[in-house]
Amino acid sequence: MKRLQLLAFLFLIVFFINCNLSTEAPLDDITGKGALLTTRFNSFEELQKVVKIEYTKGRKSRVELTQQSNNQSIKSILETGVSEQDFLRTRDGNLWDKMMLTYHSPYFVINRNDLMKLYILSRRRHKIFGGGDVAFYDLAENMMHNISPVDTASLRPNDVSEKGYINTFNHIVAQALMTTIFSEKLADFVADTHERKNMPELITGVFTEAQLKDIKNGPVDNYIDMVNNEWGQELGKLLKDKFQINRETYWSPQLLADYLNELQSYFSWVFEIGFQPFKPTDEVITRFAKKINDTMEGDTVVR
Repeated sequence: MKRLQLLAFLFLIVFFINCNLSTEAPLDDITGKGALLTTRFNSFEELQKVVKIEYTKGRKSRVELTQQSNNQSIKSILETGVSEQDFLRTRDGNLWDKMMLTYHSPYFVINRNDLMKLYILSRRRHKIFGGGDVAFYDLAENMMHNISPVDTASLRPNDVSEKGYINTFNHIVAQALMTTIFSEKLADFVADTHERKNMPELITGVFTEAQLKDIKNGPVDNYIDMVNNEWGQELGKLLKDKFQINRETYWSPQLLADYLNELQSYFSWVFEIGFQPFKPTDEVITRFAKKINDTMEGDTVVR
């Protein structure tokens, strides 16, 4: 708990000073505080200087990522198991397919209702919520647009691409909200099933030369996503406690704006950039707050 309180204290400091510093810092300075940007790495070897990557081979193969940051260590473990593809196949499959999924992933079956709610929150659902519906990605995109004009003018071109700040914000914001609204275990389950579908080779480390050179879509980007997912979960636990949020919490626009502004304070500290704050009157805030409440309170069905 002490390390989370320390993080909270640092967030508040950054929030009040609203620093507007340049991002043109050495790689070690940028990556030493937690969240990572794919666009700051040019090779797999560079990532290994920041993140320790260990593979365990065998019947239950796995990869373990470790990052030391500001006297705090986080670990992300991905092992063999079911993937998003298995769920999609089962949805249109026969009884045998469903039985096999139950056998291989009882967690999915037990938590199916919560996973369906998460699925709704993570995608735009215009048929359910009407035109202009928003999802986790929209929060991340708006967060990038909130970067202060002074810092925006000095950002590297790659950092404002989809694999730059937006991707980092998306993973951390989504995982933080999943953890806060539901649980760290559920957020981790969702992250793992996605990575297994995206690139199964992440578990074994057996990559082709082409995969290793593909920074934006290869193991560098995917391992960075895994690390950022862990930071998102840590932040989600911290903010769950700070705002005393549980499953029955009513998400007012003010609460959601305050929550996201805390995350922006973290990003401000990590990347040394300033942000315009979210306001409870912002359309993306009012829409997503309502979406959370409607999803958690009702029996919304994906069609």
